[in-house]
Amino acid sequence: MQDYYAARASEYDKIYLKPERQANLRHMEAWLTEVFTHRSVLEIACGTGYWTQFYAPAAASVVALDSAEETLLIAQGRLRGTNVRLLAGDAYKLSVLDGPFDGAFAGFWWSHIPLKRIPEFLNELHAALQPGTKIVFVDNRFVPGSSTPISEHDAEGNTYQLRQLEYGSMHRVLKNFPSREQLLAAVAPYAQASDYREWDYFWALTYTLR
Repeated sequence: MQDYYAARASEYDKIYLKPERQANLRHMEAWLTEVFTHRSVLEIACGTGYWTQFYAPAAASVVALDSAEETLLIAQGRLRGTNVRLLAGDAYKLSVLDGPFDGAFAGFWWSHIPLKRIPEFLNELHAALQPGTKIVFVDNRFVPGSSTPISEHDAEGNTYQLRQLEYGSMHRVLKNFPSREQLLAAVAPYAQASDYREWDYFWALTYTLR
């Protein structure tokens, strides 16, 4: 996965140019800003900083983490002079980060977590946060004709897509599309309150950490 996103770094943001998704994206950008206003935010898998650029000006501070140096270089150019500190790191080793954080965000990361590793990831994330933290995950809904088709299912229930980059290389990419019920159940043991919402092409899971 890291190799794929490193190779895709220069073309990653083109996914946000699809005309049919523009109304959803504008609404989500404004909504995230409201959620994280005045909060100290930990962002996981920040990629090129596409989402960071929208909510960071309203946040108290942001620590944004990604495993690919190639995408972090793009984010560095995009977020220079802001209140964002960029770090190279592992999304499964978050408890070592210095806080405190009272906000957490991951855009288009949940779908890349192997199903059996979701509890591991959540435990590590929550260990880096304080009680009362507002946590937001945003990701894709599967929309026939707009989403890349599913090419494979494995024995554990994960789904995969075959994605071709502009220069021709083909990559097998883990991409799960969880239901509302699966998402709410996954965070129920940790959440004071949780909320799920959908747009035409995207979903958002929001909860407050106990």
